Amino acid sequence: MKSMTCNQLGGACEQVFSGATFDEVAAQSQQHGKEAFERNDEAHLAAMAKMMEIMKSGGMDAWMAARKSEFDALA
Repeated sequence: MKSMTCNQLGGACEQVFSGATFDEVAAQSQQHGKEAFERNDEAHLAAMAKMMEIMKSGGMDAWMAARKSEFDALA
């Protein structure tokens, strides 16, 4: 089991997500983001705006690959 924080995954807080695979952790992060969006959490909305810029610039695949590599390197 490995863990990453919301911040490590491009978010705005230190909530911890744990899973056996990067996909499990990423799914938890996405759910957390949806909940933050529904609450109109300003810090998370700002983080989401930054993610949208990465997506628009075509850099999302590279960004995700870097986060996956970070996950894979965890003990």
